Amino acid sequence: MAAGIDDVARQAGVSTATVSRALRGLPNVREGTRERVRAAAAALGYVASPSAASLASGRTRAIGLISPVVSRWFFANVIEGAERTLRAQGFDLLLYTFEVTRGSGRTARVDPDVLRRRVDGVLVVGLPLEAEEVESLLTLGAPLVCVGWGGSGQATIRLDDRATGRAATEHLLGLGHRVVGHITGAPDDVSAWSPPVEREEGWREALAAAGLRAVESLRVHGGFDVAGGRASMHRLLVQHPEVTAVFAASDEMAMGAVLALRDRGLRVPQDVSVIGVDGHDLGELVGLTTMAQPVAEQGGLAARMVLEMIAGATVDPEVVVPTRLVVRTSTGPPPVFS
Repeated sequence: MAAGIDDVARQAGVSTATVSRALRGLPNVREGTRERVRAAAAALGYVASPSAASLASGRTRAIGLISPVVSRWFFANVIEGAERTLRAQGFDLLLYTFEVTRGSGRTARVDPDVLRRRVDGVLVVGLPLEAEEVESLLTLGAPLVCVGWGGSGQATIRLDDRATGRAATEHLLGLGHRVVGHITGAPDDVSAWSPPVEREEGWREALAAAGLRAVESLRVHGGFDVAGGRASMHRLLVQHPEVTAVFAASDEMAMGAVLALRDRGLRVPQDVSVIGVDGHDLGELVGLTTMAQPVAEQGGLAARMVLEMIAGATVDPEVVVPTRLVVRTSTGPPPVFS
């Protein structure tokens, strides 16, 4: 007769709950205990059955991930990092996308009913949640972790977006630029704690520290994609043909800016320097200077946090992930006019 979890627990001298946590690699198990449980399981030929464990615990061994899109580079990489981590722990990832509805007619984008009784935890990636949406998700009785944008008061993994915007702008100022434009998000990205707002504040702070004024018309709105960056760069050049450098709040918008400069016969960086944020895979191919962030790692970290919360562990309410300046060929000194 095949050995069961009770047999493993007796041989290892621990509870069945500890056996379950140890074999699934969950936290709050001492390494010595984990090894003892694994040795007992191996000696008895015990193999955990995910379906049986789910039935016994009432858990689904699935994590719901909510994202506005899956095709953008940032979202795709966060999702991949989360899925890889969850799969290694025997959990499935269930993906849900919700259309972003903006403006005065905005309706709730998150429907908790599609998740009810289907998931043990929820990850929200790059989606600003209103208070009522957070409350609706909390009615699921499952741990909630946000990446980037999220809900106030919830466990969140994010960048120090203000410091990132400040460092990007300081890089341009350090090269000698004095007319530095900024490509930010959509006009209604106005949450006080949102990444585009915080990165814009970093731009303003760096200019002020250098004794320069952040002229409002030096800031243009893109859409966090290549097309938006291209169109907004054209608008910026019409408004300020004297601009010599641009800080874009994402690499995709920065790539669009480079295309717009080429459209106008301008050279990068000899005429205009461009820096972005992300560390996009294609950035190296186009020589884009960027503030790189560990995107897939954020997805993996979020997955580990939600698993720890499921196991009853206390996690940090906010984890701030660092960015680093990667200098390539898209930035250089400003042109010298004789």
